[in-house]
Amino acid sequence: MATTRRWPLPGVATDWRRTLDRVSRVWERTSIYIPVLLMGLLALGTYWLVRNTPAALPAEGQRAVSSEPDYYMRKFGIKTFDEAGQLKSDVSGTEVRHYPDTETLEIDKALIRSYNVEGRLTTSTGDRALTNGDGSEVQLIGNARVVRDASVTADGREYQRLEFRGEFLHVFANEERVKSHLPVVIRRGRDEFKGDTFAYDNMDRVADLKGRVKGVLVPRNAPASAAP
Repeated sequence: MATTRRWPLPGVATDWRRTLDRVSRVWERTSIYIPVLLMGLLALGTYWLVRNTPAALPAEGQRAVSSEPDYYMRKFGIKTFDEAGQLKSDVSGTEVRHYPDTETLEIDKALIRSYNVEGRLTTSTGDRALTNGDGSEVQLIGNARVVRDASVTADGREYQRLEFRGEFLHVFANEERVKSHLPVVIRRGRDEFKGDTFAYDNMDRVADLKGRVKGVLVPRNAPASAAP
């Protein structure tokens, strides 16, 4: 069987080589700009992702704290103790509401018993009270009353019964201070004092009454009928 061989035509081979040469030159020139084009595409892709990615949710600790109560209790009682395990305060009432934005408790018909480092009891009551968690700072609102019972210290010092009454009293239990910007009545034993505003510091045993101040001092040996 005879074999047929085909030879390329001279003109066709020359055109083919020229075409390859042109393609090679174009490729060499284009390849110089490929890195730049790739960087541009990458930048555009990144920009598109940033524009279209949803905003991240705020972290748990960064969420807005509500000004509404996050819990409440009825007919409750809360006791706190110092580092030595001694009772420091006993807070109770008909209902308490906790406000997370200020970390305060709002108490209806509040009854708060506080004990100082020497164990002396101070009892605070009011129609409503705003207090921090351990009862060391209390604002009594409506029929506010603070009473420190009479006592005798280990070294023999006597403390007469002390009572404050008014529509508003601000109590600092740890510092043993009471103050008010409204009229108040103070009773120490059988003595009675009145003022438009006042501040009392038990550490210094000083009461600062201002405005229309009145006072009645009863001698200790006077009969009980002489008390105001």
